[in-house]
This record gives sequence, structure tokens and C-alpha cells, in this order.
Amino acid sequence: MAGILERIRRADRPPFHSLSVVEARQAYTLAAEILDLPRAPLARVEDVRVPAADGALLPARLYAPSANKLPVLLYLHGGGFTIGNLETHDSLCRQLALRSGAAVLALDYRLAPEHRFPVAVEDAWAALQWLASTGADELSLDATRLAVGGDSAGGTLAAVCALLARDAGLRLAMQLLITPGTTAHADTDSHEAFANGFLLDKASISWFFNQYIDAQDRSDWRFAPLLVPEVDNVAPACLLLAECDPLVDEGLAYGDRLRLAGVPVTLELYRGLTHDFIKLGRVLKEAEAAQQVAGDTLRAAFGGTP
Repeated sequence: MAGILERIRRADRPPFHSLSVVEARQAYTLAAEILDLPRAPLARVEDVRVPAADGALLPARLYAPSANKLPVLLYLHGGGFTIGNLETHDSLCRQLALRSGAAVLALDYRLAPEHRFPVAVEDAWAALQWLASTGADELSLDATRLAVGGDSAGGTLAAVCALLARDAGLRLAMQLLITPGTTAHADTDSHEAFANGFLLDKASISWFFNQYIDAQDRSDWRFAPLLVPEVDNVAPACLLLAECDPLVDEGLAYGDRLRLAGVPVTLELYRGLTHDFIKLGRVLKEAEAAQQVAGDTLRAAFGGTP
């Protein structure tokens, strides 16, 4: 990991917060899969459209390792609610499908600043409801076995969707939370300890937040799920965290909160690694190990697949 950080430092790429939104999206897309595993071949890879609550049709991509009627994970990509797309997380979604034996539906939810909070939440929740009602059947998937997951900002959205599902009486098999954000103000000890030089820096987090949400809305639990009044009876969680990540403290705090409420939690803390490590499988064996934990936990939560 230290070697990767040194290579990034030597490359002298401008940080996201120094770029325009368009430039940041282009830079992220170009770099996102350089150190990721090669895109694994799958039986089904299909681009589809998912209806949002306001009638917009959102791009999405279905990954399935077989033609069977599989359970499905709704996957929400990271990128600070501002960058990221179907291409940046294509390799990871393929690995999750391959290792779990389940289908993965990756959603291209609308991004800030064009679509500020809570649009990303509303898009993710609409997609989950669509899967449960008609979408899974339309895609020849098993609507009775659903899960939601994501990394970074997508992990935040996944945690929120799991809470909304609980409140709506929609049963989920699991929530997969990879290095999620859960607090409102980036003010934990780990945000200071890993503020600079650990892939995700303090200035970029602030830039992402400012693109996405107004200061007065940050206490809304749909932005900071650790602030939700109750987490009881939410879906079982798998949390994959990195020790040298500004977000690690809030991930651990959310895992503790779930456990205290009696929610089953699988938690893996990867020592010496940074944010986004799970997408560095070409150079980090721990990335593949984490992907396998996610796959195995999903498979078990779905009762085995297909």
C-alpha cells in the first residue's frame, strides 16, 4: 500500500478538489480501473434502465454469472456523490457477481452538483423498490432474495436504503457496506489522523460534501446514517473497512451501533490499507480477500445460490 501511495505521489496528479467537476469525473474514470482486476467474463452483462421516482430512466448494468433465476444485489458506486459511474466500478461488480454466485445490478444514480441531496438517496431507494416490485421479475431474477451494497458514498446510500427498506417492510437479505461514510461532519479522530497522504484526503472530502449537500441538511440521517434514531431490525450487515482511511472510525461506530441493536454484523478491518483498497486487486492480495469475504457473505445471506 505504501508503494502505491508513493507511485501516486510521484505521478503528481492534481487532487479532485483542485479540478472542476467535469475534470474530476474524467480523471476518476481514466484512473479507476488501472489497478483493478481485469474485467471477468460473465454469462450475462446487460445495460438496462431503471425508473426513478420522478419518472427519469436511470442507466444501470446487470451482471450475472449464470442464466438461472438468481438473487440480486443492488450496487451503488462510490465517488463522493459527485464522480463515479458504471465504468469505474465494472470490475468490482463483476467480481462480486462471480464470487457470490448472485446477480449484481449496478445503478448509475444521478450525481451532484447537478442533482444535490437527497436525489442520490431517492434514486437508490427507487431502484431497490423497483427490483422488489417488478424489476427483478423483468430481469428474470429472484425478487424474494434482495440485498443492497456499495462502497464509500455508495456504502452510505446502501446503509440508508437498508433503513428505508426496514421502515417500508421490505425484507433484505443483507447490506454490504464497503468503507462507508456514516457521520455528518468528518470530525472523527481518523479524519485527522489520515487527513493527507492516504488516497482520500481531507480537502477532497470537504469538496465532495460541498458539491452534494447544504450545511443545514447534514444532520439528516439520510446523509449520516449514524444519526438515525433506531437501527433495530435492519438487514444483517457486512462491513469491510480499511485501517488507514479517514472514514474508518465512522464505519466502526456504525458496526458497533448495529451490534448493540442485535443486528448480525460481519466486520473485517484490513490493516495498513487505505480507502478504495478493494479496487486495487492487481497489486493488493487483500483486495481479492475482501472481495471474497463479500462474495461468501452474500452467498450465505442468500441461502446459497442459485
